[in-house]
Amino acid sequence: MAMRMLVNCSGCRTPLQLPTGPKKIRCSVCEQITRIAEHGPQQYSPAPPPSHGRKRAVICGISYKNTRRELNGSLNDVNCIKYMLMYTFKFPEESILTLTEEQRDPLRIPTKHNMRMALFWLVQGCQPGDSLVFHYSGHGSQQRNLSGDEVDGYDETILPLDFETQGMIVDDEINATIVRPLPRGVRLHAIIDACHSGTVLDLPFLCRLNRSGQYVWEDHRPRSGTWKGTNGGEAISFSGCDDNQTSADTSALSRITSTGAMTYCFIQAIEKGAGTTYGSLLNSMRNTIRETGAGTGGGPVTSLITMLLTGGSYSGGLTQEPQLTSTEPFEIHSKPFYL
Repeated sequence: MAMRMLVNCSGCRTPLQLPTGPKKIRCSVCEQITRIAEHGPQQYSPAPPPSHGRKRAVICGISYKNTRRELNGSLNDVNCIKYMLMYTFKFPEESILTLTEEQRDPLRIPTKHNMRMALFWLVQGCQPGDSLVFHYSGHGSQQRNLSGDEVDGYDETILPLDFETQGMIVDDEINATIVRPLPRGVRLHAIIDACHSGTVLDLPFLCRLNRSGQYVWEDHRPRSGTWKGTNGGEAISFSGCDDNQTSADTSALSRITSTGAMTYCFIQAIEKGAGTTYGSLLNSMRNTIRETGAGTGGGPVTSLITMLLTGGSYSGGLTQEPQLTSTEPFEIHSKPFYL
């Protein structure tokens, strides 16, 4: 099995693919220049499995077991998404890389290092016509942005299993790893079920959709001029909530078992046939959230459901609204959705 040659950035420690020939490499995340002769490449083996066919996915669910941050629905999210990818969208099982705490292979545990390697694998060698999917169910957070490339002044982050010792994965790194390298003809869809996840891929445009179906694309391109788009490909992200909202982990939606609210609504929309266009898919997801939050009768169960879906407040809390972001604006009510 071939070894992957990487060198850690001397600034932010992001693994960088080692180029052939040059003695230094510039990090696309922090712009630091790393001299390869000084640090030397690192070998990571075994690598994730080779891709099969023209569809590839990384699905990651983190429960944070036996901690105060434990989530009940993340493993269910992964199982449901994997089933949908395989049987609805015909992704070969061997082209789906799954990271959960239950994996026996230590390279499939969702540590920061393994998640980074999985994201590198997702886009490595992609060709025109390829369809890529990244699904994440776990905790999300924010940290103050110091580079001036965030409209709200904060970077969005996702939290690996070992984030308390290894740190979070920041949206700048996710963008540099799986968005910017995409060549023309390659499509990436991200499904992010986490708090503060609205712009976690740092895509340049955010779709604001109201209940009547009217929408506008907000321009989130950094004032600094930093490029957040692709190399000609297309990246679209569905996320569980806006950057300033929290995302529920609840059994209120399925009535059977705990799931992330975003993941459940996404799959439910597909199963109901609402996934014909991006607009109909997003509308269906939001309607499921609203209907569950509204309930039918106002009893104690309904009150609990509403609290879960409004970030803990029954009256006037922040309502979870799934978001759509993209590298380019498009007509959401006519563009067909497919993976």
